[in-house]
Amino acid sequence: MDDLIKTLPKLLRTVGDSPDVAEAAVIAAWKHTTGEGLRSHAVAKQLDGKTLIVEVRDAIWQNQLRLMKGQLVFRVNSILGQPLVSNIDLRVNPSALAIERKPQQAEIAEKDVPIELWSAANCIEDKQLRQKFLKAALGLLKRKESRA
Repeated sequence: MDDLIKTLPKLLRTVGDSPDVAEAAVIAAWKHTTGEGLRSHAVAKQLDGKTLIVEVRDAIWQNQLRLMKGQLVFRVNSILGQPLVSNIDLRVNPSALAIERKPQQAEIAEKDVPIELWSAANCIEDKQLRQKFLKAALGLLKRKESRA
């Protein structure tokens, strides 16, 4: 995961203005920033403009993270190498955290990935990291489609 995180600024510069790639990068940066301990209590769901939407287990976690929002925004943007996030919207949704624990699927085929996303992912040399990035990005695209 650390190798993927280190490639995010370069990947974002290479891809340019792609909202889907930016969202996947922000969510990866959030996961890295918050670490294992917080993952079962708060999950980044989407990037809406410059607002990162995060679903939390309960109001206690919502209040705790509200106090840390400034630090979290700074850390995420530091990882990304640019200010993609200016605010974090913390929403209580205990059921959202169960969704994040789904087992990983098999390797992603080129035919399953939009061409823009595939070309962006090809900047990642490590095959395992590339697959993780593609899985995260495709998951975001599927969630967006289901909301539409």
